Amino acid sequence: MKDTAKSKAEQSNHLRLLSYNIQGGIETRAYHHYFMRSWQHLLPHPRKQENLDKVANLISQYDIVALQETDAGSLRTGFMNQTEYLAKKAHFPFWFDQVNRNIGKLAQHSNSLLCRHNPHSVIEHKLPGLIPGRGVLMAKFNILNQELAVIVAHLALGRQARMGQLEFISELIKQEEHVVLMGDLNCESDSKEMKYLFKKTHLNESEQSQHTFPSWQPKRNIDHILVSRDVKVTKVNVLPHGVSDHLPVAMDIELK
Repeated sequence: MKDTAKSKAEQSNHLRLLSYNIQGGIETRAYHHYFMRSWQHLLPHPRKQENLDKVANLISQYDIVALQETDAGSLRTGFMNQTEYLAKKAHFPFWFDQVNRNIGKLAQHSNSLLCRHNPHSVIEHKLPGLIPGRGVLMAKFNILNQELAVIVAHLALGRQARMGQLEFISELIKQEEHVVLMGDLNCESDSKEMKYLFKKTHLNESEQSQHTFPSWQPKRNIDHILVSRDVKVTKVNVLPHGVSDHLPVAMDIELK
């Protein structure tokens, strides 16, 4: 039987988007949790499963979901691919993950994409930087005879590295007409890096004041959904979802 949610999505030009850094399912609600719960970055814990179920319940309401800091199956997740689990739990017919930092059995740091439309191509790119382990996952869709490129990214902590990474992404975007860039970009809207991105591409951000980090007392807007100027944004907001150290960003768009 064909997935009903998928069928409805395929017949509409309205898309619900979500971007969320889920921190591998580790719940962080205060700065001291980074120290107290640091062992969960290496070992499994039952709370991670509960947190993943909360994430699955949230993302089930959306058509295209970009996740950062997922794990493709290692010791710390009980060798469970978190993207696959979330896709099945939230009834997404299509899912993809990109392992950017492969630490063998200890960790499989990934970017992830879950969608109700079937992309006709999915391409993985490694991002430049002195420290390897950052990447871009790019999926291309044909929705009601319109091409849409969706890019998932998790950028570096250092400004110089981020600038080089956004230069790389800018070149990818120049080749596409309708674009959505989602992810933890680790820089704010008024940063030098973001100003460069807006100058070099046809992307813009509809809301600059909604902070996402840290989740328990948001002070910085470092998680973004950026769209090309010809994509109509009908709604955008940050959701109070207390699982990760980041808050998720949600956006409704319409393709003309």
